[in-house]
Amino acid sequence: MEDLEYVVEQHEEDLKKYRNSSVLVSGATGFVGKMLVKTFLLGNRKKNLGIHVIAAIRDQKKAEREFNLLLKEADLELYVGDITEPIDYKGNVDYIFHTASVTTSKTMIEKPVETLNISCEGTKNILELARKKQTKGIVYLSSMEVYGTPDPLLERVTEKELGYVDLTSARSCYPEGKRLCECLCAAYSSEYKLPVRIARLAQTFGAGVSGEDNRVYAQFARSAIHGEDIVLHTAGTSEGNYCYIRDVVAALLLLGTCGSDGEAYNVVNEESHMQIREMAMLVADQVAQGRIKTRIEIPETDCGYAPSVKMHLSGEKLRKLGWKPQIGMRETYERMIADMIAE
Repeated sequence: MEDLEYVVEQHEEDLKKYRNSSVLVSGATGFVGKMLVKTFLLGNRKKNLGIHVIAAIRDQKKAEREFNLLLKEADLELYVGDITEPIDYKGNVDYIFHTASVTTSKTMIEKPVETLNISCEGTKNILELARKKQTKGIVYLSSMEVYGTPDPLLERVTEKELGYVDLTSARSCYPEGKRLCECLCAAYSSEYKLPVRIARLAQTFGAGVSGEDNRVYAQFARSAIHGEDIVLHTAGTSEGNYCYIRDVVAALLLLGTCGSDGEAYNVVNEESHMQIREMAMLVADQVAQGRIKTRIEIPETDCGYAPSVKMHLSGEKLRKLGWKPQIGMRETYERMIADMIAE
């Protein structure tokens, strides 16, 4: 709630641009999606913005658990459907935030066809909806994984410098799917003049992460909470790029109405760049105050982790629009852990 209130108060001018509009958020029960939905709804309560939020979801029971009493309010509407099917929404849609995507490596490895289908067909259906509704702004959530393995000699990786992706690997269904979706966004922008911007998110986490999340940052946090050593299943040399959820939400609100159509923007806190093992040591030494240690135990079977890369993303392009991340890595963990404990 602190994060939501901060965004509403400190980014009020960005939120006001959505006043009296209809905003559709796909993947609305996912981490980023639900934070966007709750930010708009809190903006209505605090600033009387009159925003109608359409939460596009697949699992109605999950949405009912996530939004609970908010579903009784007139400014929140559920649209239940499979995003791989055409979206048959009858009302107006002024803005779209397309956050729906497969996000777990295990699923990418086990179901690469379905992962690609959700990504590509889902994005095409969203763009078709935007075209038919003459939507004023669309933000597509892409990923830093589109960069693949970039040139290791680059000091900073900008939006123009894509690297190598191994097309024979099933795990590549995710980054290559994101690349294709970005191409679709650019194509719709060019041919149909759709005002779509692409947000290439760094690893995003913080308060609000689901207790069921099994990605590395959540595992590190649970290790700190339970006083258990952090066990790495790789050498931990891959360089990570990160951003706190509150800063990401602020960036997405900005991109909904600002930026160049058809273009991509890195959403990253450059100060939080570090290797996986460095992050593990930060959690063990600073967040857990030395009560736990970091160990490396590499399994023989493929766990579906993304390839190890040396990459330091540049956030300069987005910062030129006026965005500035606020929360560093240690505070990210402290806020996330406090939220996990409170649950």
